Amino acid sequence: MSKKVVIVGGHGNTSMRLTKLLTPKHNVTSIIRSPSQQNDIKSLSATPLILSVSTSPVSAFTKAFEGADVVYFSCGGGWSEMKQVDYEGAVKVADAIEAVQGKKPLFILVSSIDARDPDVIPPHYNAQDVAFSKQVRNVLGYYLKWKYEADKNIAKRTAFKWIILRPGELTNGPGLGKATLGRTHMTASISRQDVAQALALLIDREDAAGLVIDMVGGSTPMQDSLNAYIKKGEPGLAEIGL
Repeated sequence: MSKKVVIVGGHGNTSMRLTKLLTPKHNVTSIIRSPSQQNDIKSLSATPLILSVSTSPVSAFTKAFEGADVVYFSCGGGWSEMKQVDYEGAVKVADAIEAVQGKKPLFILVSSIDARDPDVIPPHYNAQDVAFSKQVRNVLGYYLKWKYEADKNIAKRTAFKWIILRPGELTNGPGLGKATLGRTHMTASISRQDVAQALALLIDREDAAGLVIDMVGGSTPMQDSLNAYIKKGEPGLAEIGL
């Protein structure tokens, strides 16, 4: 069944891959902030819409989301914009979804593995995870802080359904169609193509609403890994301090 989809942050590396997967079947609007990106979006058979999560009002996003079935948030700011884009932008988009009249779209937020309270180690982490986390946080602690704050904000929302996907270290390698999803260890990287595939699968998985899904490389076919985690029905909120 064809759905109306809006991707916020549509010109990102993962978002472009997602758009290419979705447009053969779905009606995709891709929100971008620069007119120079429009042709790239059109080349993927999607409709570009110029808005900024930093400066455009909530009302503009609400208008863009009217009638949508799914809204993806896959944005990332530079170092000087991380709070404004990764956190405040996600909150703005969530506020806009809440303001939609009638049926509200499913919100799928792309976050990051290990976005958590730095003083609380998730119980499933092993020694390698702890060491890897420490190494990553020495470089990306500020980024993970704002991803964590966004996750917490969205996970408390009850006015609409949401899913949080938290991929691990990203690569530009080819998609393998395999992954480990759920409460995972951290050290295996995952390709952006496989993240895009997981996001595309989630468009039809409202049964995953309320789940916080970590994602790293693995040997299990994507669909099987996703099915297994959804069947467990573990919200995973402990990982984000809820």
